[in-house]
Amino acid sequence: MKTKLMTLQDATGFFRDGMTIMVGGFMGIGTPSRLVEALLESGVRDLTLIANDT
Repeated sequence: MKTKLMTLQDATGFFRDGMTIMVGGFMGIGTPSRLVEALLESGVRDLTLIANDT
């Protein structure tokens, strides 16, 4: 079976400037904080991030 796992750096390669990204999670549980941090470090700009985390 082909794996669907990838590194954070590989995952951030899918994002481009100006995209809208929606993430899940609730009250810090399940929120992809490491992915969001990797996006910040990737240099992608003008993102709209939609999250329900409070």
